Amino acid sequence: MIAFIGSVFSPYYAWAGRRDPLNHCCINVALYGKSGGRWAMTERGRDSLRRDGSSLCIGPSALSWRDADLVIALDEIGAPWPRPVQGEIRLTPTHLPGRAFTLDADGRHVWQPIAPAARLAVTLDRPALSWRGNGYLDSNFGSEPLEAGFREWSWSRAHQPNGTIVLYDSLRRNGSRSALALRFPAGGGVETLSPPARHALGTTLWRISRRAGADAGTKPRVIQTLEDAPFYARSLIDCRLYDAPAVAFHESLSLDRFDSPIVKLMLPFRMPRRFF
Repeated sequence: MIAFIGSVFSPYYAWAGRRDPLNHCCINVALYGKSGGRWAMTERGRDSLRRDGSSLCIGPSALSWRDADLVIALDEIGAPWPRPVQGEIRLTPTHLPGRAFTLDADGRHVWQPIAPAARLAVTLDRPALSWRGNGYLDSNFGSEPLEAGFREWSWSRAHQPNGTIVLYDSLRRNGSRSALALRFPAGGGVETLSPPARHALGTTLWRISRRAGADAGTKPRVIQTLEDAPFYARSLIDCRLYDAPAVAFHESLSLDRFDSPIVKLMLPFRMPRRFF
């Protein structure tokens, strides 16, 4: 689930010249399962946005801090099939590092792992689903479009007994490459690690290249491709990281592909906008 103010991948925001982020907000929810899952990402205008120091409301959905928990009340309609996604997500951080990291040399793109490890409780009414497990909360923000700063990037997160591993690998627009590898120990703090070897995972049906960090001499494999879009892939991978087995949540993003006018024309199919 992602809450956007200035919907990064919105064609409407791009066509408007990205001049008014408050007028391009949305809640993105993706459910995956044997029944085919559900996807919601309805963009809304500034009249649907309400926020203060402890809460964010976009349309009928809301995120709010209640003591130590982040409570997310969802009330969305899916696309392209208009099926509801309604219910509650409760995220309880195990610790809050309180640090942010720049992803480019000029500080235009910033990532903050708000809660790299958390307990998660999901109770949905529509569809009728509930589960508990590991959670994660972060934030990205910047002062220029992603495609202006990067050609591509990959990101992954893996929970291990001794902490959470997060890897960023990006190819910047100027041709330089950057890699960030961090461990967030279970007891708190942040450890900077040497980035692991990069391994090719094979392309998706949309021909998005996937590369994952894993120990040298090992062979990570894709367990499941959760999202296969014209410019983006979301996957689960089995790998070995820093001498320990891991199942990692992995994302690949092609900003060159996203910047294509043809791709932008395809996006409203799954990303409708409400003007009221």
